[in-house]
Amino acid sequence: MAFQGKKLINNPDDVVTEFIEGLVETYPGLQYLDGFPQIKVVLRADVERGAYDKVAVISGGGSGHEPAHAGFVGSGMLTAAVSGDVFASPPVDSILAAIRAVTGPMGCLLIVKNYTGDRLNFGLAAEQAKSEGYKMEMVIVGDDCALPPPRGIAGRRGLAGTILVHKVAGAAADAGLSLADVAAEAKHASEVVGTMGVALSVCTLPGQVTSDRLGPKQMELGLGIHGEPGVAVVDLQPVDVVVEHVFKQILSQETQYLPITRGSNAVLLINGLGATPIMELMIAARKAVPELQLEYGIAVDRVYTGTLMTSLDMAGLSITIMKSDENILKRLDAPTKAPAWPVGSEGNRPPAKFPVPVPPSPSVKDDEILAQPQELSKQGCILEAAIEASATEIINLKDILNEWDGCDTACVSNS
Repeated sequence: MAFQGKKLINNPDDVVTEFIEGLVETYPGLQYLDGFPQIKVVLRADVERGAYDKVAVISGGGSGHEPAHAGFVGSGMLTAAVSGDVFASPPVDSILAAIRAVTGPMGCLLIVKNYTGDRLNFGLAAEQAKSEGYKMEMVIVGDDCALPPPRGIAGRRGLAGTILVHKVAGAAADAGLSLADVAAEAKHASEVVGTMGVALSVCTLPGQVTSDRLGPKQMELGLGIHGEPGVAVVDLQPVDVVVEHVFKQILSQETQYLPITRGSNAVLLINGLGATPIMELMIAARKAVPELQLEYGIAVDRVYTGTLMTSLDMAGLSITIMKSDENILKRLDAPTKAPAWPVGSEGNRPPAKFPVPVPPSPSVKDDEILAQPQELSKQGCILEAAIEASATEIINLKDILNEWDGCDTACVSNS
């Protein structure tokens, strides 16, 4: 049965503008254009109009994918992000306002996810900006590997792999490259990245009812980040099985969505879709890294695990593989002040991880750790029996104790 989704919001019509206001209050390096509610643009606070001496990198799209895209604004990544309403492409005027606000003599690159509305509106804005004298380039990202060919009218959807393209392009621009070179690096990155998502639930839009399309023991393969239907609805599977299936799709030699073969190097991104605990993402990462290396012979250079591109409160994850090379790794490792980029992920990955041995107790000698226990006295046997009986009784009470432990103060006071 469908029911009204619960949200910690005010007016559903104000969620995007109020999100932006909270974002800039949190991060001093960000600012927004004074054009609410029609124009919803977050930009770097240190960029003055017309004076920016590097290539401006702008992205955006419908809201509801936070922290994308505004959370990736900062030096070394996006110069500005344009937000539409929830799951709606931003209007042309908003995109134009962003271009005019941050673009200097070096020009502007637009990075656009492959959706009809985004391609249309960003494309129209780019043409209008060119007519005003701005140097413009646009790169389309379609990294979805879930849908088999034919790929539909629009083609492959833009998913979490777009974030890696943002980082590559932003670092190239920050290094002072020309517009043509920044666009070329972004285009190359977009051609060597593949993503597939798996959802345990669909998302709830602010002010709307929650869909009951997925049952309690079902999951959907290839669900889109706007809640679009995926490839199939199947019974809930363990995450190890899910990871194996996703890799088969992304690395399929039949579709050849990703130009990567045994012996290649890659970057791995495990992305939460909004309501997935970090515990579950790390369990997926634990399977994904050795699976990619041992089963497919692909060396993993970097691993990014976190919530980077969401679908509101959707439970599930997406996995992204990007074929890496020396230049891509240099761009991913370059410093950035974008608040949502995983700051703890820079640098080389060790080739293997081994558990650290448990240190022995300082009161016990090494040769005593594995020694057989001495024979107990009569009193010792009595004590041992008492301890075992007590432990057994506690184990038998496990369910009751766990129930008490999970009960809050109100529950205790009412019992």
